[in-house]
Amino acid sequence: MTRLKTVKGKYPNGPRIEEFAIKKKRVETFLEANKLDAVLLSLQSNVSWFTCGSETHVSIASTESSVSIMTTPDEDYIIANNIEAHRFEREELEELRMEIRSFPWQDAGEPISLARKLIKGKIASDDGRMGENIGKKFDSLRYSLTEDEITRYRELGVNTTAIAEDIARTVKRGEKECEVAGRLAKALFSVNITPVVLLVAADERIEEYRHPLPTGKAVDKCMMIVLCARKKGLIVSLTRLVHFGEIPRTLLNKHRAVVQVDVTLMSESRPGVKFNDIFQKAVDAYGENGFPGEWQNHHQGGPTGYQGRDFRATLEEKRTVLPNQAIAWNPSIRGTKSEDTIIAFPDGAEIITASETWPELCVNCKGKTWKRPDILTLQ
Repeated sequence: MTRLKTVKGKYPNGPRIEEFAIKKKRVETFLEANKLDAVLLSLQSNVSWFTCGSETHVSIASTESSVSIMTTPDEDYIIANNIEAHRFEREELEELRMEIRSFPWQDAGEPISLARKLIKGKIASDDGRMGENIGKKFDSLRYSLTEDEITRYRELGVNTTAIAEDIARTVKRGEKECEVAGRLAKALFSVNITPVVLLVAADERIEEYRHPLPTGKAVDKCMMIVLCARKKGLIVSLTRLVHFGEIPRTLLNKHRAVVQVDVTLMSESRPGVKFNDIFQKAVDAYGENGFPGEWQNHHQGGPTGYQGRDFRATLEEKRTVLPNQAIAWNPSIRGTKSEDTIIAFPDGAEIITASETWPELCVNCKGKTWKRPDILTLQ
């Protein structure tokens, strides 16, 4: 039985008014800078962010929010059909004061019509449905986490890690990938954490596929679990591997190499550093650890938060790491992978999915010792 933890923040009773004030100010600055009178938010990531952790999805896989928000410097409106309006008002808004405008679900064009009636002036949207599509420009408002977001994120990281590792420890030889995925999904859903990516691979499928969807294959020697889990809009990512009996030397060497790449990425993740410079360090680390070119076989991750990845880091990506920005790196070498979620603070990265009981590798990088998950041996 996984014992869940609560991480105390600045506002232990959970009021979101202070957090909302910070976000409202960012939006006001954005509107002024872009000479806009209002912006219509309809993407799940933006609506959940602006409402400080509201659950805005119906379909887990959808990027579209179940409600929209029209925000101006002075007013904020929830635009929702009659299916969603009542639940959102009762269960999601709480102390956030926003006026709800509802419309019949069968009227597909009504959200835009309502928005035009509410606000006269220049309006943009995050999905292109109304005025200029400012989605990519608006994304950056989410990147620097507030104190309350950091508190929620830490709690999600601790609890998701504990659940995932508990399931991994109980894998039995002969158990199917889909059975392990089902047990993990059940454990997460039971505490209101939603798995948005859940990959499980056994034996040769770990080497064959970088995105192994769970199948009916039974595990004999080795299993890898890859997870992205969401609660109150925020998403954490992690990967863990288990092996029955003695781990082959070749796999150990690969895992130690990929962990060294991961530590390189984490240690370079500091506010003000360009993502392409961090990426280049990873490319160099692959070569220095005996696997040049391996980075070309899978993306290496990038900033996260209200999306699995806000964007993927590349050698051309010149945006810089922002203070308090969440990042999930996921370097891989055929047959193994290293992945956890960090927050880039000015004094260094904090791993929010760090394990307390999983076997660890201690790796030195730039004068600091990092503890990273090893491969767990099962009997």
